[in-house]
Amino acid sequence: MTGAPPLRDALKAQGLFARKALGQHFLLDETICARIAAAAGDLRAKPVLEIGPGPGGLTRALLNAGADPLFAIEKDARFVDFLQPLAVGSEARLRIIEADALEIDEAALLSGARTTIVANLPYNVGTPLLVKWLKAGPWRGDMVLMFQKEVAERIVAQPGEPAYGRLAVLAQARCAAKMVLRVPAGAFSPPPKVDSAVVHLTDKPDAYAHLDALERVTAAAFGQRRKMLRSALKTLTPDSERLLHAASIEPTARAEEIGLAGFLALTEAWRAGAP
Repeated sequence: MTGAPPLRDALKAQGLFARKALGQHFLLDETICARIAAAAGDLRAKPVLEIGPGPGGLTRALLNAGADPLFAIEKDARFVDFLQPLAVGSEARLRIIEADALEIDEAALLSGARTTIVANLPYNVGTPLLVKWLKAGPWRGDMVLMFQKEVAERIVAQPGEPAYGRLAVLAQARCAAKMVLRVPAGAFSPPPKVDSAVVHLTDKPDAYAHLDALERVTAAAFGQRRKMLRSALKTLTPDSERLLHAASIEPTARAEEIGLAGFLALTEAWRAGAP
């Protein structure tokens, strides 16, 4: 994808700017975009899904990496038009879809093909999109996703760490998660108030299947972090001590102390007794 004008110049020429309501912060640094694309591994002739391409900095990098086809989901109609010349220059590899990523049916769009997701996610929808994809079917492959740094830390956190919570348990029940790149606020236009980080998530061979149930258990457990689990889990069941005993967890333990295996045991115990 050579010959395209610098993004800053193209945005200025068309009077385009980021919209705060859409959580937009444009990543225009070509080197960082290339590093994010490279973190996804070999993308040559492989389907890739990008969310919120905006002016297309990461989109260019993914096309340069050989993604084929590259599905770009963009909610902002301004950038659907802005990206059209890039789509033409890609020889039909880039397919732009104007849609809300929270509502789109990816399996239908991708015809079920196993697809890598690589995206600089809008800050205001990053977490719900991740949870949606964690629950996705076999179409969803590896994910290389940029979040606010504090959200990225919550995804990879371990028991006992300050960032450890519901999101870490949900993500790690399905995927091996590691932080692969930190991106300073100054790399974006306009700069956000916080730094960002890229997380690489790869499906585990023994990925836990019952994520809806795990989500309910962790919501109860971490909903009152300072309380012992025997108290916190009363929002889930009136007989919380019986549930904890079935999972071999001390009733006086707190959610932040319980590792993934403990939460999976707790969820299975709850499912066994759930109506």
